[in-house]
Amino acid sequence: MLRTMESANGREVDIRGFWQLIEEARRELTGVGDGAAVATRASGILARRGAAEIIAAQRGLWALMARSYRSPLWAAAYMINGGCSDDGFDYFRGWLILQGRETYERVVADPDALAELPQVRAAAAHGSDLEGEDALSIAWRAHISATGAELPPRSFSVRYPELDQAWNFDFDDMGEMRRRLPRLAALYGG
Repeated sequence: MLRTMESANGREVDIRGFWQLIEEARRELTGVGDGAAVATRASGILARRGAAEIIAAQRGLWALMARSYRSPLWAAAYMINGGCSDDGFDYFRGWLILQGRETYERVVADPDALAELPQVRAAAAHGSDLEGEDALSIAWRAHISATGAELPPRSFSVRYPELDQAWNFDFDDMGEMRRRLPRLAALYGG
């Protein structure tokens, strides 16, 4: 379980505070599974807080983005969305974060567990993508709303880990995807 993480500039980042924000937004939108609505609600909640807390939320978000920057998750996103560029992987991880801490933690630990999520099963049935680009601008929108200005330069930095070279294969290779992500491959007709 990740509570804090050191950012690239050496500051400790409070992950727990960011998760509390997401959970509060999700509670206020009971029954709404739309990631854009969760992101909008989270921005509104955050905008009522001070600039320092908004910047802390930005750091928390990007710490979670760094933690989820993993080859197995990228392979899963590729399968679910029928391809996945660098930006597409950011948007997919934004979607994952908007699903809440429990789902995020489970899926980062085991990306094949995505096959068990109702949202993923529905996306497979309808051929839709899972993207949460709005998650990436929660703090940015909150800061503009609260202060009238964009987030200050250098208010956060991200250092992504190296990708696992054991997963450096062509994600279009369905035999390899079936071997590594069997539940997702079965769901997506592999």
